Amino acid sequence: MPSIATPAQVAADLTELWSPRVVAEVDDSYVKVAKVHGTFGWHAHDDEDELFFILKGQLRIEMHAGAVELSAGDVYVVPKGVQHNPVAHEECHIMLIERKSTLHSGNVVTDKTRSLADQLRPV
Repeated sequence: MPSIATPAQVAADLTELWSPRVVAEVDDSYVKVAKVHGTFGWHAHDDEDELFFILKGQLRIEMHAGAVELSAGDVYVVPKGVQHNPVAHEECHIMLIERKSTLHSGNVVTDKTRSLADQLRPV
C-alpha cells in the first residue's frame, strides 16, 4: 500500500528545531519538513537549488543581494551557489525540496548541521 504523508502534521509534531525530516522522495530529490525558530546561519549549496515552501508562519531568507520575506503558502527557490541565511522570528514550519546530495548546512558545519541519517529518522 502506498505511503501517505501529511507535511503540515509531521512538521507540527517535530520536537527539534532546524532538524529536517524526510517525508517523501521524488526521483533524485527528498521532500523534507522542519520546524524552525531563530537564525540558521549563512551557508550555500554549491551544486543544488533549494526550494522552501512555508507551511505555517513566516520565514526571512537573507542573501547578500537582498532578502525575501515568505509567509504561509509561499514558495521560494534559493539558486545553487547563493549564500543564504534563513531566519524565523517566531516558530515557522517549512517544507523543503532538495536533491538527495544536498548537505543540510551546505558548505559549512555548525551545531545545527544534521546528517542524512538524522533526517531519515522516523518522527
